[in-house]
Amino acid sequence: MAKLSVVLVVLLFSLVANITLAQSFKEEKWATKLKFQRKKETVTNLQFYFHDTLSGKNPSAVRVAEATETEKSPTLFGVIMMADDPLTETPDPNSKLLGRAQGLYGSAGQQEMGLIMAMNFGFIDGIYNGSSISLLGKNSAMHLVREMPIVGGTGLFQLARGYAIAQTHWFDLTTGDAIVGYNVTVVH
Repeated sequence: MAKLSVVLVVLLFSLVANITLAQSFKEEKWATKLKFQRKKETVTNLQFYFHDTLSGKNPSAVRVAEATETEKSPTLFGVIMMADDPLTETPDPNSKLLGRAQGLYGSAGQQEMGLIMAMNFGFIDGIYNGSSISLLGKNSAMHLVREMPIVGGTGLFQLARGYAIAQTHWFDLTTGDAIVGYNVTVVH
């Protein structure tokens, strides 16, 4: 009889806990659940060149912050750059403008040049005009080829996910100016 009482108490406790838990997950007034009908997904491959210019009268990337020890670091650890870089069809800076890479990157590596990048690639050409993709991840800038995640998008790229393969096409060690080829695969 005592065992039956214990079992009943445990069952009653479980029932109360489940009801309380269910009430805590009820829909809030400020949030509406949407019915989502999954559309057929599209895979798009984009190829463009990113022109990061730190030198000259009109740089496309500027230093906005740094740590007190940054200048002593071989990796410039602690520096933060803000960018508004052109994206072009070929490595030639005068080739067709496809859009702009706007965002920031900072040196997050103490042992190697590892940039943390938060970048929005906004497009202005053809059917992609007004659409964008967002990149967020580590760029091991001194590696010949590196892979970074695409974590979202807008316009034709809504709910985008994918990856970007970056390969340095040209780099000026004196100024830090660079042209980087991007091959991006996006599922949207």
